[in-house]
Amino acid sequence: MASTDPRIDAYIAKSADFARPILTHVRDIVHKACPEVEETIKWGMPHFMYGGRNLAHLAAFKAHCALGFWHGEVVEGGANASAMGQFGRIEAIKDLPSKAELAKMVRKSVALIDAGEPAKRVPKAAPKPPPEAPVDLLAALERSPTARKTYEAFSPTNQREYVEWITEAKRPETRGKRLLQAVAWMEEGKARHWKYQNC
Repeated sequence: MASTDPRIDAYIAKSADFARPILTHVRDIVHKACPEVEETIKWGMPHFMYGGRNLAHLAAFKAHCALGFWHGEVVEGGANASAMGQFGRIEAIKDLPSKAELAKMVRKSVALIDAGEPAKRVPKAAPKPPPEAPVDLLAALERSPTARKTYEAFSPTNQREYVEWITEAKRPETRGKRLLQAVAWMEEGKARHWKYQNC
């Protein structure tokens, strides 16, 4: 491969076992289809650049990967609402188009950049309504005015993260522990994923 970034090597190396072959596969196709491509890390994930402009991005999560082209029109059907990018949740190489199809998309995106076409933003889905808090969370918040004030000031997304964390617990003991931890964090003004906010 030509212009590679060692940070992407590190990103792939620390990704989950299922993700490494997917990330390597896509990276190889992008470099073969566009030898002039450059790699970088933006927003904590691998990006492919061409002519100083964003070409595509990759991301690995706990159970799936995502791939998106900045010129989204290179992909028939547009974005898939179930995941970031235009291909939905990629859990294996078979979830991607063929090598030939992906290479064609890379070349089409390069041609759009060469033509000076601006990247088209995919319209965002309508925002989800605020979550319905479970009875035990509401009761705990009533006992802690500070936590209740924090919870009420949160965005629907921040509220949903706490609600889902609590309601997804499989055992009553786990749910109780999560409820206590949630209230303690909210008393400190912390969102559910506060540990990762400054990463």
